[in-house]
Amino acid sequence: MKLNKPLTLKKAAELIHAEYAGNPDLPVSGFNEIHMVNEGDLTFVDHPKYYTKALRSVASVILINKKIKCPENKGLIFSEDPFRDFNVLTGSFSKFVKSDALISNTATIGESTVIQPGVFIGNNVKIGKDCLIHANVSICDDCIIGDRVLINAGTVIGANAFYYKKRPSGYDRLISCGRVVIKDDVDIGANCTIDRGVTSDTVIGEGTKIDNLVQIAHDVVIGRNCLFAAQVGIAGVVTIEDDVTLWGQVGVQKDLTIGKGAVVLGQSGVGKSLESNKVYFGSPASEAIEKMRELIYLKRIQHLFDKSEK
Repeated sequence: MKLNKPLTLKKAAELIHAEYAGNPDLPVSGFNEIHMVNEGDLTFVDHPKYYTKALRSVASVILINKKIKCPENKGLIFSEDPFRDFNVLTGSFSKFVKSDALISNTATIGESTVIQPGVFIGNNVKIGKDCLIHANVSICDDCIIGDRVLINAGTVIGANAFYYKKRPSGYDRLISCGRVVIKDDVDIGANCTIDRGVTSDTVIGEGTKIDNLVQIAHDVVIGRNCLFAAQVGIAGVVTIEDDVTLWGQVGVQKDLTIGKGAVVLGQSGVGKSLESNKVYFGSPASEAIEKMRELIYLKRIQHLFDKSEK
């Protein structure tokens, strides 16, 4: 989430009534969760597992629940509950605005684009030219749709990220203030769901084709000319490079990369990053030819036991 006008470390700390360390005039140009930070960002960390990652990241300011020495050229804001206070900060600059019409008067729709009955288009949405948006599609606030995009009936673009912190009283939701950006010539099937980024963008690359009933989570970045069959599910902060094919019911774990030109066969589970230009199968997915050999060996086990008993 980029700010229209940067604020200072001191001002950010004052907004949540917290102590800070570092140059009070250090500029904060945006807010991002730890997996998506850029230089100038303020991020938060509330678990020792991620302290080192946060402190070594390019983030300029870290909202942290531990009193430590401030690293050189960074700022620290000390908080008893960084998750809560990060929500306070992002909520101060990204407020929900309800819609009073099916198509917001702040939306921009390009020439020759067709919007079928029952479509909802939220605030500040931008849709390019020659698109076809079928009935009962929902395109939530701030989404950007390129030219010649086809979205089939019942799909939801830009729903909140599935990002929660468990507390004794239940779950707290991290406020979603990112966007969905869909590039030119993308086709999206019926009843798909593409979640907005938590603090950054979920991106669908040019020419990618997506079948029905596909779920794409927050902050996923998909390259050009990918092909996803029905019921694929992709968890958050995944990078999928160009020309990747995911066949039906493939599940992809969070925070990994699938290399250019990879093919993952149906019902596979991807639990770690995959190399480019290889075919994968199984759960956990590995190279298909190796997995097929494993299955052959498993079928022979009973035969080996039978021979040993003779």
